[in-house]
Amino acid sequence: MAQVNTLPPSFDPRLYDIAEAPSAERIQQDIQKLVSFGTRSTLSDTLSNTRGIGAARRWIKEEFDRISKSCSGCLEVSYQRQLVPAQTNARFPKDTWVVNVLAIQRGTRYPNRYVIMSGDIDSRVTDPVNGQSDSPGANDNASGMAGTIEAARVLSKYKFPTSIIYVGLSGEEQGLFGGQYMAKVAKETGWDIVGVLNNDMIGNIEGIDGVVDNTTFRVFSEPTPVNDDEQARTWNRFYGGEVDGPSRQLARYIDRVTDMYCRNLDAILIYRLDRFGRGGHHRPFNDAGFAGVRVMETHEHYDRQHQDLREENGIKYGDVIEKVNFDYAAKLTGVNAITLAALAWAPPAPQQVMIGGAVQPSTRLKWEAVNDPDLIGYKIYWRDTTAPQWQYSKFIDKSITDFTLQNVVIDNYLFGVASVGKDGNESVVAYPRTLISRGLR
Repeated sequence: MAQVNTLPPSFDPRLYDIAEAPSAERIQQDIQKLVSFGTRSTLSDTLSNTRGIGAARRWIKEEFDRISKSCSGCLEVSYQRQLVPAQTNARFPKDTWVVNVLAIQRGTRYPNRYVIMSGDIDSRVTDPVNGQSDSPGANDNASGMAGTIEAARVLSKYKFPTSIIYVGLSGEEQGLFGGQYMAKVAKETGWDIVGVLNNDMIGNIEGIDGVVDNTTFRVFSEPTPVNDDEQARTWNRFYGGEVDGPSRQLARYIDRVTDMYCRNLDAILIYRLDRFGRGGHHRPFNDAGFAGVRVMETHEHYDRQHQDLREENGIKYGDVIEKVNFDYAAKLTGVNAITLAALAWAPPAPQQVMIGGAVQPSTRLKWEAVNDPDLIGYKIYWRDTTAPQWQYSKFIDKSITDFTLQNVVIDNYLFGVASVGKDGNESVVAYPRTLISRGLR
């Protein structure tokens, strides 16, 4: 079939505006407010109006409600709670309610399809069961929570076919309990999750390694889903895909849109679930089979994490607001916002992507047609087997779902297919997981 000569725009100008829209001043105000609760330990006071995690989560809900009011009720704001019994692990000395705060911006076409941005509500000091001592948690993780609220302010001015969830997760420092519960609910109720952007510490630019850097950030992603079965592992062994799972494609997507729409900012893709020996709230979603990544600063300062407020030998310890760079937090919030927006505007990714071309001079890809009124076509991507990011691409009209890349030898590259909308926004890349019939090569 001949290709129709209709090409999508190279850029979506709305995303330039969204990238610049987050306000460092508003983020500073929100971090200051979260710090003002003294401690947000999961085990802290839940009844006071001025101190503890109860006051903090009520304020977050009120803020989401205020945003919703300004957009004529465009956000569905609610609590999501579970009771964690005492001694579930060593960090729960008593029965404790773990409460998330959700704001759902419902999609106009795909109300049960979601892109999610999360921050953590809770904070901690050196002892994770100390719910009384001051624990400002300014960077870890008031910065991620403030960024999530600010992204809601920015994106609530737009409408999207796909739903967006802005969520404050609790119980992170006790063992990722808020994320575990939300992922469980999503699995049981059949949410179609495109991806989770977990923001955990997005405000520090002064590393314990002595480097000061406000021009890069890290994206951590697992290579393939942990719930892959033996058939999927066999596919990876013989046909590739060891670093091409949905979370890794989401990380590449963030890198691509950052390069396109952000100034003087570069995503560093870390091919690891999380920092060495540590964890974050994207992991429970990964454990449930959903795509999810961790977005965070490049250079951490460990004297400012999980520390009692003190000074020893001239060194000040503690996660205080004076060490947060609000401009940097705003830039990383912009990255989240453009990723959420681009994915929420894009058509769904192709399904049932198949590949063939053994002992042939060319590579053939085939997929199911995407039924979306905004679809303009598809983009076939390929790259060297050792390349971290997609290097080459070819646009294909929406009438075509079976295409052969002439003189591109299947043995030498990895391949994928993305859907493309009329506004130029693309889905995440879908990696082929099935062989085209041998009879067809």
